[in-house]
Amino acid sequence: MKVIEGSVTAPKGYEAAAAAAAIKYKDRTDMALIYSQVPAAAAGTFTTNVVKAAPVIWDRDIVYHSPKAQAVVINSGIANACTGKEGLDYCQDIAHKAADMLDIPANSVLVASTGVIGMQLPMDRMKRGIELLAQGKSSSLAAGDEAAHAIMTTDTVSKQVAVSLEIGGKEVIIGGMCKGSGMIHPNMCTMLSFITTDAAISKELLQEALSGSIVDTYNMVSVDGDTSTNDTVLLLANGMAKNPEITEKNDDYARFKEALDYVNTVLAKKIAADGEGATALLEVTITGAADKAQAVTLAKSVVTSSLVKAAVYGHDANWGRILCAMGYSGADFDPDKVDLFFESAAGKIQILKDGVAADYSEDEATRILSESEVTVLADIKMGSATATAWGCDLTYDYVKINADYRS
Repeated sequence: MKVIEGSVTAPKGYEAAAAAAAIKYKDRTDMALIYSQVPAAAAGTFTTNVVKAAPVIWDRDIVYHSPKAQAVVINSGIANACTGKEGLDYCQDIAHKAADMLDIPANSVLVASTGVIGMQLPMDRMKRGIELLAQGKSSSLAAGDEAAHAIMTTDTVSKQVAVSLEIGGKEVIIGGMCKGSGMIHPNMCTMLSFITTDAAISKELLQEALSGSIVDTYNMVSVDGDTSTNDTVLLLANGMAKNPEITEKNDDYARFKEALDYVNTVLAKKIAADGEGATALLEVTITGAADKAQAVTLAKSVVTSSLVKAAVYGHDANWGRILCAMGYSGADFDPDKVDLFFESAAGKIQILKDGVAADYSEDEATRILSESEVTVLADIKMGSATATAWGCDLTYDYVKINADYRS
């Protein structure tokens, strides 16, 4: 596997486009299209929030009941959440408009929205935007980049990645783009992620690969503890790489799953690093756990602690907050056996040894914590299981951004 340039248009047979429809934003693109030149197998995972946006309800039906998918229409600015039957009818209208413009079945069109909750979509502008998207779609890498920018809300950077690998003697490419910055919490987050591949793989194994992949990637991200109404990950596989179709869990499946995990991990970390107001990516790794569940619980507890996040922002080696967060996680461990380290590009330092403060330099610890990516490593010495969670620091700007988000 190797990392290559591009995102959703990197695999064979995919086109993308961006358009400025003035749905909420007046000075930027705010609609995007992903289109497969041939029908594709589709997989998806969706928010666990009981309050589900209309696009989530629409997409679940398409993923679960339609044999193929061929297009995704995305808008930013308005979430189409808590909009009742009217909002769901709008999803149908969007799908039919895109189907007419692209000459494909309406039940092969997926939709996604992100932005303010409770507002109805301006359908006249949406339909005009779909016309522009259909007219402007292209297979160029630039088109994929433009689409990634169009789905941003409070994101400060676009989030994209692509990899290539060999399966059955054929080059297979997986590309992805996502958005996410705030209302981010495990069990997926306020994130939309779109992954394309030209691999030939059965719909059943495609879904299984995606469902398994999000457990250690998107579900290990937290920015602010809020689980969104719109979280969606969609994965399309159009088979244009012409590899022997993956229909069983063999070596080809393992290679595909490894590459998919890499793509999702990169995108998940990009979301965490771009948390609203963030100045640092916070990575928390628990090692020496008795089992995976224990490691996951501890890692998530630390990465979601507001006090830990504030300490990282202040470059303060306040290890007591970390141990405290581990202690109230609900996982059982012996605090007198914990070793704790801070690590970044500036170095690595042991802060705690067997539950007691180590002899370390506060100045060195501050220097390590002043980098843009900071890792907390905790060894609880109970076994061989490990887990990693990602988040970010908590800054003044987070409050500023969310205090006036609707204005």
